[in-house]
Amino acid sequence: MHIKNPFDSSRPVVGEASIDINKSMHDVFSYVGEHFFENYPKWAVEVVEFEPLDNPEVSVGAKAKQIRKDNGAKVESVFEITDYQPDSKLVFKGVSAPYRHSYLLEANDQNQPTNLTFRFELLELDVFMRPFQKLIRSAIEDGAENTVENIKNLIAAESDAQ
Repeated sequence: MHIKNPFDSSRPVVGEASIDINKSMHDVFSYVGEHFFENYPKWAVEVVEFEPLDNPEVSVGAKAKQIRKDNGAKVESVFEITDYQPDSKLVFKGVSAPYRHSYLLEANDQNQPTNLTFRFELLELDVFMRPFQKLIRSAIEDGAENTVENIKNLIAAESDAQ
């Protein structure tokens, strides 16, 4: 008899959120992608230390180190940019931890707002965390919502300052 394990550690735990921003794709990507190393700590408020490691340019293969404050504990990780497509996509993946962040941009035409989608994937889950998958997914989805809201508000504030 085969017993089905409801806690599959090989499936990522994913949270995703989207938001419309009244700026061109180029303007949104400039903030999120081109100036990622400058702006990421602004919208990722849980990041308390951040440092590009080997390449100050945002490009595939560039790495950065971050220290995040998660539930009072400092968690350090290194990540690497794995996909960079100007005006449409920025993806980075944890080198020292199993996660992936994706920022995806779409717009139907120049007069439409840009749709920004942020996706966070926890690529592996420790055995002792498997029973908490639903709770973890909920926290990840809340974090994704906060991320897109923060980015939208920061872009709006930067536009107002100009």
